Amino acid sequence: MADALNVVPTENFVSTGVRETSVLAEALSNVLAETYRLVFKTHALHWNVEGPLFYSVHKLTEEQYGDMFAAADELAERIRALGHLAPSQLQDVIDASRVVDSDANYDAASLVADLANDHEKLAHRLHALIELAGRHNDPVTEDMATARSAFHEQATWMLRSLSKT
Repeated sequence: MADALNVVPTENFVSTGVRETSVLAEALSNVLAETYRLVFKTHALHWNVEGPLFYSVHKLTEEQYGDMFAAADELAERIRALGHLAPSQLQDVIDASRVVDSDANYDAASLVADLANDHEKLAHRLHALIELAGRHNDPVTEDMATARSAFHEQATWMLRSLSKT
């Protein structure tokens, strides 16, 4: 039983008809990295927002980071299902993500707009993953990426709708 803790995760060959699983796992890892960074960035806005739209922004971001946190787990599990290891170092997540921290001195409107832009970028990255998954005979990743893109596109317009006058 002492050996139970000495198991080291390894990559595995998968024979489900998906081609070039390593290419898909890398693309999924990039989406996972951006999702994880966006979870934190959304949390930071959620924790620190002030002003007349406090309640609206606070509640909306709470729903969004909850969804993304659950999605991060699904993305990592898809990487594992393809036979590859999910990211295990925070620095790898930071390096793979195009999401960057906001300036803490921005007003609420700027922070909301910045978050909306990040959701839009991630939706775009997911569109590329949808195409990649289709080319590599991976309908599961294609479906997952489609659902994630729909979420991020919706998050984009919801956040942008807060600043409409």
